Amino acid sequence: MARTVKPEEFAARRGEILQAARRLVFTKGYEQMSIQDVLDYVKISSGAFHHYFDSRRALLDAIIDHIRQESEKPLLPIFHDPHLSAIEKLQGFFDTLDRLRSANKADIIQLLRVWYTDDNAVVRLKVDEAVLAQRAPLLNEIVQQGIREGSFSLNHSEKAGEVILSLLQGMTNTHARLLLSLEHETDEQPIVEEIISTHAAYMEAIERVLGAPTHSLYRADATMVDTWVRSIRDSKNQV
Repeated sequence: MARTVKPEEFAARRGEILQAARRLVFTKGYEQMSIQDVLDYVKISSGAFHHYFDSRRALLDAIIDHIRQESEKPLLPIFHDPHLSAIEKLQGFFDTLDRLRSANKADIIQLLRVWYTDDNAVVRLKVDEAVLAQRAPLLNEIVQQGIREGSFSLNHSEKAGEVILSLLQGMTNTHARLLLSLEHETDEQPIVEEIISTHAAYMEAIERVLGAPTHSLYRADATMVDTWVRSIRDSKNQV
């Protein structure tokens, strides 16, 4: 007779496997990660693994869904706060993302070295798709609020969330490339200046898409960028 597994035990064990797989993806890359790596990490059999996940692809889907759920939680209170204007909500959205990154700076720097390799191309695409599906409708609600308040003016507002997220993704990719280049460059000042100017250019582009007042959204300053530069330098010295 098969042993009955309690739902909480099943969820806990599945979560353990999921966390192990996520750690492997973030350290060696999805393409380099095998199911055997997961089995060795968690110390379970192949049969036990397939009790929780049908395949390696099912495990990837679960990782993406877990990332999506984690990223959603701190953002929802901002989107649903009835006391915030549309611009305040949009700025709060950016501030929250920055705060989460800063709180996990060491992990993010370690992840960057693997995240942008070919071994994680599939994961990056899946995460981008999940983020777009999750956040675009929420940003569209902010845009509609801004139109009602008179702070935004644009055509095709139903696509604004998608456009904003595409711009943010482009900015994120550029910043990551510049930060990683610090591992090979000795003069950091030109990189700091390029990160600041890139951030300003993308924020200006978002303001223009929305028809928002100029400088209604914040720009990165040298102090904020310097903290990331120092962290990258420190991390390199520890490797």
